[in-house]
Amino acid sequence: MDGEYDLVIVGGGISGAALLYTVATFTDVESVALFEKEPAIAAINSHHTNNSQTLHFGDIETNYSLEKAKEVKAGAEMVAGYLAANDPDGDMHAKRSKMALAVGEAEVDRLQRRYHENGFGELFPKLEAIDREEIAEIEPNVVEGRDPDTEMLALQTPDGYTVDYGELATDFVRRVEGEDGVDVFTGTEVEQIHETGEEFLLETERGWYESEATVVAAGSHSLQIAKSMGYGQDMSLLPVAGSFFVAEDGMLNGKVYTLQMAKLPFAAVHGDAEVHDQGLTRFGPTAKVVPALERGRLSTVRDFFDVFKLSPASVLSYGNILADRVLLPYVLENLVYDLPVVGKRAFLPHVRKVVPTIQPEDIERAKGYGGVRPQIVDTDAKSLDMGEAKITGDGILFNITPSPGASTCLQNAMCDAEQLTEWLDIEFDDAAFRAATIDNFPRASDPSQ
Repeated sequence: MDGEYDLVIVGGGISGAALLYTVATFTDVESVALFEKEPAIAAINSHHTNNSQTLHFGDIETNYSLEKAKEVKAGAEMVAGYLAANDPDGDMHAKRSKMALAVGEAEVDRLQRRYHENGFGELFPKLEAIDREEIAEIEPNVVEGRDPDTEMLALQTPDGYTVDYGELATDFVRRVEGEDGVDVFTGTEVEQIHETGEEFLLETERGWYESEATVVAAGSHSLQIAKSMGYGQDMSLLPVAGSFFVAEDGMLNGKVYTLQMAKLPFAAVHGDAEVHDQGLTRFGPTAKVVPALERGRLSTVRDFFDVFKLSPASVLSYGNILADRVLLPYVLENLVYDLPVVGKRAFLPHVRKVVPTIQPEDIERAKGYGGVRPQIVDTDAKSLDMGEAKITGDGILFNITPSPGASTCLQNAMCDAEQLTEWLDIEFDDAAFRAATIDNFPRASDPSQ
């Protein structure tokens, strides 16, 4: 063996990095290793160009139920608390206004019910319902050029965190790397995991490693690895590639989300200032179904079919999902957005929902922005499962974390650490973990906030 560990984490994105930080800092585990196939931490979906850069609380995400918002809120507050304590100069995040925007009588009525009757106003004390004049004070370009007779309403909050999850993941790793019993191997792909009944043997490009417990946090590849070990046979993936258009004139000060279309699992179109450049405004995402687990990497087409397997259950599931009268037109429409010239003009009405006066020459397809998010398919129910999934074996976890996985990375790490205390007979210092994360979140009761 080239190394023996109590715990091995496979995947160095935001989820794997958060778990490494949590376990190495707040448990008494004796040895832990993280393996990342890329040369750097957080080089794929967690890189700031490959995701929405949003810390999702559930306050302006209008596809969230109240129960889901409660769960996501707790996780987001952990991340926000960590950033408040460790990123005073804003190297990893920017805090700006954000709002959910309703335009027209039907949308205004829907947003008012959500705020006043469905409990979101109570759940989020900083969230306020604001009218046209107040919207114009915060985001003048959202109101300018709009028909003055059109009703408008927004749910607005100052808790608009724009996060560079790549830098956050790197910070998590940096804080524990080099400590006794903590090893980080980048540029090292885990080729196969063997389950012996007593331990796990990991076959890597660097050699063979042994662990008592294993957590796989490898994005879309988590299910691929799970299936190779006999887990997750009732699951498949619908990989969706997100892209953005950009404007370089600083059209927005913060985040402006439109209302989510019913039955769609993908993020509503929104506009926001880029985390490291407030003069660059991103609009999107578009959502294109692709047969690959990573954007722009043909080698991962084979990985997709390794998960899909062309089984009757997978084929029937895809057919059932894509036959939906709402989803199918949406999928087809998003294919158009990639076309030169035509694509930009086709997407422009969505952008004008946010900034009415924007012109075709103001936006361009963003080069180098956008990643792949695996939407989970339940092949028994022949349906999409919204959000994240966890497969639990005997001493092994597989985490599949599309949105809001980055926002809940510390919450997921806490849950995994609690599971590891049972498998490894270790202690988890919950109080210290909370003191380092959620206890630092600025509350509405604090007059300085």
